[in-house]
Amino acid sequence: MNTVLLIGRILFAFMFVTGGLNHLTKAEAMAGYASYKKVPAPKFANLASGVLLIAGGLSIILGVYADLGALVIAVLLVLMALKMHDFWAQTDAQAKQTETVGFFKNISMAGGALIMFAIAATEGSDYGWTLTDSLWQFAK
Repeated sequence: MNTVLLIGRILFAFMFVTGGLNHLTKAEAMAGYASYKKVPAPKFANLASGVLLIAGGLSIILGVYADLGALVIAVLLVLMALKMHDFWAQTDAQAKQTETVGFFKNISMAGGALIMFAIAATEGSDYGWTLTDSLWQFAK
């Protein structure tokens, strides 16, 4: 079962690593979109979120304080959903639909990250092969 859990962590977190790399390699375009969405300090926000996505994703994949990595990913996803996918403010039907899908995609993945956090941070839990123990050890 450890192999299945490891594969699941890799499949879940790979999107965040690649997304974070896109934030860094396509920084101008991503910062431009963040500016359009009225993100404060869009260049810095884009680079910081890219670094956090990569770090959180690798943390989950490698099992290096995976609980912290999952929590970072969950917080980022909720913040990005609220700021970047404001479907409630859209008047165009197609834009509203696109932003709704993006919003709920981020929110659902945040839910998955919170489940991963809860499992990894629970004392005595097993979530596959890891390089370190979890940062937190909450009682069941």
